[in-house]
Amino acid sequence: MANEQKTYQKESHLRSVIKGFTWRVIAFIDTMVMALLVTWILDGKPHFEAGLTIAGFEFVIKIAIYYFHERAWQIGWKDGVFTPKETFYKTLTWRIVATVTTFIIAGKVLDSFAGAALGIALAESVSKFIFFYLHERLWLRIPLGTVRQIIPNNKE
Repeated sequence: MANEQKTYQKESHLRSVIKGFTWRVIAFIDTMVMALLVTWILDGKPHFEAGLTIAGFEFVIKIAIYYFHERAWQIGWKDGVFTPKETFYKTLTWRIVATVTTFIIAGKVLDSFAGAALGIALAESVSKFIFFYLHERLWLRIPLGTVRQIIPNNKE
C-alpha cells in the first residue's frame, strides 16, 4: 500500500485547541506584564496579585472563546490558507472580543471599570494585536494535517 499524503482544507478541532493553548500562554504573560505596568504607573506600585488573577481568569475564559473564534473562521475558507490581509481581519475580530473580555475581567477583579481596568485593556490591545498576528502567521507555516499525523485518533 502506498504511503499517501492527504491534503486537508481546514484545521482540525484538536489543532484549534492546541493553537488556543499556545496563544493563551503568550497572552497570559502579556496580560501579567500589562497589568503590572499599568498598576505601577497608576498606583506607584505593581499589583502582582491582581495581575495574576486577571491573567488567570482570562486564561480559562478566553481559551473557550478563542476555540469558538477559530472554528468560526474555518467556515467558508475552502483552501485552509489565510492571506496576510485575512489574518489581519481575523486578528481585528479577535482583538475586539478579547479586549472587551479583558476590560470586564479586569474591572471585576479591580472593583472598578475606570483607571487600571481600562488602561490594561487598552495597553494590551496594542501588544496583543501584534503578538496574535505573528502567532497566526507562525501557525500557518505548520501544514494542515500535521496534528492529525502526530495524533492519528483525531477523527476529522
